[in-house]
Amino acid sequence: MTWLVAMPVVLPLIGAGLALAMARHPRVQGVVSVSVLTIVLGISVALLVMVDSGPMVLDVGGWAAPVGISLVVDRLAALMLVVSVTVTLAVLVYSLAQGVADGDEGAPLAVYHPTFLVLSAGVSNTFVTGDLFNLYVGFEILLAASFVLITLGGTRDRIRSGTIYVVVSLISSVIFLVAIALIYAATGTVNLAQLAVRLPEIDPNMQLILQLMLLVAFGIKAAVFPLSAWLPDSYPIAPAPVTAVFAGLLTKVGVYAIIRTQVLLFPDGRLDDLLKVVALATMVIGILGAVAQEDIKRLLSFTLVSHIGFMIWGISLSTEAGLSAAIFYVAHHITVQTALFLVAGLIERRGGTTSLVRLGSLARVAPLLAVLFFVPAMNLGGIPPMSGFLGKAGLIEASAQDGAGLSYALIVGGLVTSLLTLYAIAKTWNMAFWQEAPEPLPDTDTPSGMVGPAAGLVVFSLLLAVLAGPLYDYTDHASRDLRARVPYIVSVLPEHGRGTGQSPEVTEEGRRGEPESQSTSGEDR
Repeated sequence: MTWLVAMPVVLPLIGAGLALAMARHPRVQGVVSVSVLTIVLGISVALLVMVDSGPMVLDVGGWAAPVGISLVVDRLAALMLVVSVTVTLAVLVYSLAQGVADGDEGAPLAVYHPTFLVLSAGVSNTFVTGDLFNLYVGFEILLAASFVLITLGGTRDRIRSGTIYVVVSLISSVIFLVAIALIYAATGTVNLAQLAVRLPEIDPNMQLILQLMLLVAFGIKAAVFPLSAWLPDSYPIAPAPVTAVFAGLLTKVGVYAIIRTQVLLFPDGRLDDLLKVVALATMVIGILGAVAQEDIKRLLSFTLVSHIGFMIWGISLSTEAGLSAAIFYVAHHITVQTALFLVAGLIERRGGTTSLVRLGSLARVAPLLAVLFFVPAMNLGGIPPMSGFLGKAGLIEASAQDGAGLSYALIVGGLVTSLLTLYAIAKTWNMAFWQEAPEPLPDTDTPSGMVGPAAGLVVFSLLLAVLAGPLYDYTDHASRDLRARVPYIVSVLPEHGRGTGQSPEVTEEGRRGEPESQSTSGEDR
């Protein structure tokens, strides 16, 4: 059943080709897109169950690792696939309903569907790849698709924001590509499992340079401070569905890459203190920017930046508890942030704007919309017993166990950020829903087809709290596997059978954390 590993990448690409061939038939495009993502969601859930017995590995083209490209699904990758495809499907259904309501059955939709499916394939590729260069390819697929999506409509503002996004992403890609070249020159491979064994053999100073380069490249994509200035000006200009999927997924792809590379390739924690400072600055500075906003989309964009800091916080602790809380928070934030941006699109449709100065009275004229905003907003703020509170509680507990001075500073910063998030959300809630509108709101209806997906994501975010026990147990196991590294390495480079590489010896010490052997044999890439 290892062929299932490739399906989250292959099926959307096939669907994109079919959608492009059906460019003159928007309804058929919609059926193809929804059908493909529904099948991919089912496969992702199946993978989530199957990897409980160990990572699943597929050698692309039958070329065994480390010569060929490996696709690997472990617990972390499987969870990311399920959450990402769920929100992607919800956003797609939302956008279809919006297109029907607006009568957009012309050129924009003809491009939209194949591009959206290519974006989904790129996201899935970054999650399942076991090859550093293939990770770069996934990022480039995302870049190409996201530029098309962010500039849909061709307005001046969208072209400007899209240009900023592309320039920043290209800078990140260049840094990443140079890092890959240096890594290959130093180790002779770009296979992640083999790199985990070979990197410790090179000069420590060179290791540090490579680690910093990867952190900068992924930090730009994750929008961590001070590499986040581009995001608040790029995301709010795009159409609501595009903004939602960007906010929910694209920054988390960067966070995922940081988790995968830092834990697997650089487990010594040399840059943990730097990551703690970055996490603290990202949380606090991001939320201060949110407090100053008077537009819902821009406010949510700044909260997006701020809460990336919570994920980096967990990574920086370099403990199983911290990493588990970070993974839990990633799953929570993808869902909640996407839901909030979809609801922001509904607010814009009903109120004619997302400016808090011009909005008002929405609680009276659209009570369902008020509920749909209130629930994920409180979840984002960390009100118990929602998933946002549980994720932050896990981070606080892990920091307290760590006991370092910077860890306690992160606890203080996290609490301040949560309080300021609640303040920003309360301001939005009061101004948009309860204050009297300065002028009558447009007499427009909100299509039920748009409300349904947004409501579905809100319910899904609540399910994360209801199922927090099993989910946290799953992230604990995922964190333990990541920290051990041996299950991943042995799955890709086993001692017998698959692969041309030789796995490290698994000693008692290796089972707890590090492979004892630091060498591997076999042909280089």
